Amino acid sequence: MGKYQVTADGKQFEVEEGAKLALAIEQNGVDISHRCGGNARCTTCRVQFLTPEPPMGDKERDCLEEDGVLGQFRLSCQVRVQQDIEVKVLMRASEQGWDPGVELEP
Repeated sequence: MGKYQVTADGKQFEVEEGAKLALAIEQNGVDISHRCGGNARCTTCRVQFLTPEPPMGDKERDCLEEDGVLGQFRLSCQVRVQQDIEVKVLMRASEQGWDPGVELEP
């Protein structure tokens, strides 16, 4: 497995291929929410891709469609790092006044 460069809010770090994007962002000191622990239920781990987006899985698509927000943002808990990525975090735990949420599973 290789490594890829991830940039979140201007902070760049190296991530193992296949890592969950939300977890990589959090582990590298960038403030991001994830209230449901990475289960595509709460939509708080929102990111905007500044590089081409990786394919979207069914679970993420279903969640975003159900909430009527498909195409507005991606759920970083459902994105596996398979390429170099640059994103902007759209919802920070600190701005919401809560801890990041349930611990994310790799």
